[in-house]
Amino acid sequence: MTDHPVRLSRRQALQGAFAGLAGTHAGQVLAGDATPPPAVSSPPGLCLLAPQAVEGPYYFDPKLVRADITDGRPGLPLDLELRILESGPCTAIANARVDIWHADAGGVYSGYAGQGDDGGTSTEGKSYLRGTQITNETGTVQFITVYPGWYPGRTPHIHLKVYLDEKTVLIGQVYFPDDVSARIYKAHEAYAMRPVADTTNTSDFLFQHGQRDGGGIVLAVAEENGRVRATLLIGVDRSGNSARRAEGWGGYFQRVLGSR
Repeated sequence: MTDHPVRLSRRQALQGAFAGLAGTHAGQVLAGDATPPPAVSSPPGLCLLAPQAVEGPYYFDPKLVRADITDGRPGLPLDLELRILESGPCTAIANARVDIWHADAGGVYSGYAGQGDDGGTSTEGKSYLRGTQITNETGTVQFITVYPGWYPGRTPHIHLKVYLDEKTVLIGQVYFPDDVSARIYKAHEAYAMRPVADTTNTSDFLFQHGQRDGGGIVLAVAEENGRVRATLLIGVDRSGNSARRAEGWGGYFQRVLGSR
């Protein structure tokens, strides 16, 4: 296997609208709203192509097909729901493989040395906050995880890959509303040692570099009963051509990112 929405109004989100052209900022901020948007309902019109983004240096495949990827890591519970659709006709893509991975509450990924604010943290041999799910007949996958922490130079984010028939159709990064992250980091014990992120969406170079690097896909977020629910519709090119084109400039950003 190869390695491998313009911020919407609440009404638009509730109508299931989706926007994801490269260079646009997407999603819906519903901070404090107890009713999440129905991001898994069928959107009207065309589904536009979700932008690609760099893989980054912390990917590996632990071969763990599981919905709950927490492995006991502390943090505010996060229920993540993604729906994979074919861009253009909006048809659901069933049996696609979706991998996600992200940093823990302390901003550290599993499986790698040289992390932490001082570069002295190693998590080699661990595979927390990584997992794979296969889309159902509606193109949907669900993960149980924790709200990701931040690390120097990057705004909070989750990485994902989507594969179809053993080819990569998306390498992406998805983000959270800045105000939600700021509130969570200050209010929850797991983030208390690092309550203020040094980078936000508005200052993150990958988020802002949307036209060339697919930054700025903001999840629809709602908070209720001590949990966060985040949802997103994702339009992909099932041929894999968009992902292959992205790999050319993605390698450049991979080198620029260095140890990030």
